[in-house]
Amino acid sequence: MRNSYKTKAREYIIQYLKEHSDRRFTAREVYNYLKLEDSGVNRTTVYRNLDRLCENGDLVRYKEPNQDAWYYQYSESHQHCDEHMHAQCSECGRIFHLENPFVHDFAEKLEREYGLNIDSSKTMIIGKCDECKAEENHSDNS
Repeated sequence: MRNSYKTKAREYIIQYLKEHSDRRFTAREVYNYLKLEDSGVNRTTVYRNLDRLCENGDLVRYKEPNQDAWYYQYSESHQHCDEHMHAQCSECGRIFHLENPFVHDFAEKLEREYGLNIDSSKTMIIGKCDECKAEENHSDNS
């Protein structure tokens, strides 16, 4: 986290972010978690802190098609999330940072062959992760 004014509310929010760093989440999910933890943090404080964390680059905010809510992802360890694509497991919601050169090559090929310029900050590839596939196979064999 970059230098900023530290409050108890911010500490609670950051704790949630770090515990869920490989997942996307909504402001409502953060608020509901803090409410269950009896932290005393109100909804406005959650939204204000999430906005500040986005401005600082600690969170990435995006909106998926056909969804009303904004989604957030903690990005402290991935400071340039707007410069690469992401993939998300359709089952567990885990986020994968696609920073491999083949992803960049793929985006360039799409532009060359189809004239499609990819906005990496808004691109999310959906699939099923190995853990969820293994769990599904285990359930099928039971």
